[in-house]
Amino acid sequence: MNISRRDIIKMGMAAGAALSFPPIPRVHAASTAPGTVRMAMHSHLLAYDPYYSYSTITWDHALAIYDTLFGLDTRMKPQPQMVGKWGVSEDKRIYTFELRDGLAWHDGTPVTAADCVASLRRWGQMKAGVGPLVTERVKDISTRDDKTFIIELKEPLSLLIDILAAERIFVMQEKDAIRPPNEQVTANIGSGPFRFNHDLAKPGASVTYDRNENYVPRAEPPDMYAGGKVVNVDRVIWDNISDQQTAFAALQAGEIDFMEHAPPDFFSMIDSDPNLALQPMDNGDDFLLRLNCLQKPFDNVKARQAILHLVDQEAFAYVAMPNPKYTEPVTSLFGNSSVYSNDENTSWYKKAGDPEAAKRLLQEAGYSGEKVVILQATSIRAFSDVAQLLATMLRKIGVNTELAPSDWSGVIARTENKGSVDSGGWSITITSSSDFSFRDPMAMSWLAPIGEAGFSGWVKSDEFEAVRARWMDVGSLEERKALARQMQKIWWDIAGTIFLCGVVSPIVRRRTLTDLVSTPGLRALWSMKKA
Repeated sequence: MNISRRDIIKMGMAAGAALSFPPIPRVHAASTAPGTVRMAMHSHLLAYDPYYSYSTITWDHALAIYDTLFGLDTRMKPQPQMVGKWGVSEDKRIYTFELRDGLAWHDGTPVTAADCVASLRRWGQMKAGVGPLVTERVKDISTRDDKTFIIELKEPLSLLIDILAAERIFVMQEKDAIRPPNEQVTANIGSGPFRFNHDLAKPGASVTYDRNENYVPRAEPPDMYAGGKVVNVDRVIWDNISDQQTAFAALQAGEIDFMEHAPPDFFSMIDSDPNLALQPMDNGDDFLLRLNCLQKPFDNVKARQAILHLVDQEAFAYVAMPNPKYTEPVTSLFGNSSVYSNDENTSWYKKAGDPEAAKRLLQEAGYSGEKVVILQATSIRAFSDVAQLLATMLRKIGVNTELAPSDWSGVIARTENKGSVDSGGWSITITSSSDFSFRDPMAMSWLAPIGEAGFSGWVKSDEFEAVRARWMDVGSLEERKALARQMQKIWWDIAGTIFLCGVVSPIVRRRTLTDLVSTPGLRALWSMKKA
């Protein structure tokens, strides 16, 4: 089988046909007000709790209203954020943390050490996270006084501070944090630089964030997730504009200031518009396939390996981002930008895929025509087009394939269904994550192969988890690189999640919106200014 460039171009033409339609009515009657930034994000906000949902938009929300104990800077070094000072005992078992001055909740009450302890304990219960691995090594987490808390370990853990920074542990009020992670917190009372405006929240339409006038930023300049979170605007509104043409028309008209996903079809128009600017914010996103490992056919590892061999990354990259300047293949479990990226067990990668190997592996898996349902997020052009191309590839090797179109929120909801496709379940879903998120196995804990207790897809490998657990015990970079190679070998054998391509998707903004800070994988609302 070959997917020709003509096939891909036809698909792109179909997806872009609407560009020739008459202009679409604008979404607002007037341009955005001074001091107010309106943003068209990739999805509307469904879940508010970052311990409950791994959805990127939920974490964007959390980044605005909550604060963290530590943050990573651009050198990937952990820096104190809510913590004022900290120390470790001589035997490396007791860590003492003192909160900095000026921390207060949005309801006016002070942030206390008890809030931090409850939040750390909740993090330690999260599914598919590194929290439980750390919890196994913790003897106790306790308060010393209102501003001081202690983590006492059973044995030394040299990476503890790195983990606390990399995991972005959002600190909640104790009364919220005592809930188990599978019970969503909806109070939205944080201590971060923005307040969630409950009165202006319009579920499915828009959410509003107001500057927290009482927030005391750190004195250091902003540096990725670290430094001072200085807010320079009065209000930020996320408008849910699912149609990208409508969003782009609103951006051109000055009715919104920012569009998170700019379709490549619009790049030439953006470049020629003196009021607009494309801006890459980080190392890009890696497009992924998650396979339902609980149901046929992908409960069989050979069926999953068949998809791994089938993927033609160049073809998927062309559909997701027709400009090759913004794409590259991804063959390492650790992405393209990590010091742990490696070439272990990557012989499956071929520039045009290997459909014959895919057919052979499907036969070995005993595939007998079971329906494969691909979730198609129609509200995200790249995901939608990639789903169509994948369906075409599968059908060409004899797979009974069906697309299930819905908006992104519908896709998220359906991926929680562990049942068969005949009972509302799914077989394949398409998503992406920042290349930054694959920098080490602690950071990409949402991929942890722990079966039904883990993230949707539910792949299981005790062997992988045993190697990953050793990560926290080794002291040198070279030792961790060796572990990374071991993990990658296992991962491509189990084929739990499959890369499609790497894509840098620049945001598009009006030139009046400046000073956006790069927080890879998420969108920070602090620092930006509006002229």
